Amino acid sequence: MSPADIPVRQGPGGLPYRPCAGVVLVNRDGLVFAGRRIDNPGHAWQMPQGGIDKGETPRDAALRELVEETGVSPDLVTVESETADWVTYDLPPELLGKVWKGKYGGQIQKWFLLRFNGRDTDVRIDTDHPEFSEWCWQPAADLTAGIVAFKRGVYEQVFAEFGDRLKTG
Repeated sequence: MSPADIPVRQGPGGLPYRPCAGVVLVNRDGLVFAGRRIDNPGHAWQMPQGGIDKGETPRDAALRELVEETGVSPDLVTVESETADWVTYDLPPELLGKVWKGKYGGQIQKWFLLRFNGRDTDVRIDTDHPEFSEWCWQPAADLTAGIVAFKRGVYEQVFAEFGDRLKTG
């Protein structure tokens, strides 16, 4: 997939969706990496994800975000799958116009299932620009229950698509 293949779709208020890549990092036990966001006063957990830079493929963005948010290098993972289509979510009204400098109405995301082949000590969330205050391995269902409500549908859709591939490798 080339950067030109990223679809342009409109979100709430006619604002475009922000192109994003997400990572489902699964360990040998079939548990999913979950990080607690630093910028959320609640107990919101999420998986690594972030914007796709100009000229970057979604896969390259996913691997870059993995390093930036978890310290896990690409040589410690196996890319097993990606979502067949793009997944979107809309920002709730109270965040619309406030995040991402008000330029986007939500995100359009391509998700990648990565098998973690390293050790827990290879995970380093104390990166140059940390996004998580703590991390753990969780069953997919627990992570879905702990995500902010407006992203829950995305997690359900991604986990359903990856299905049995989330199991132990």
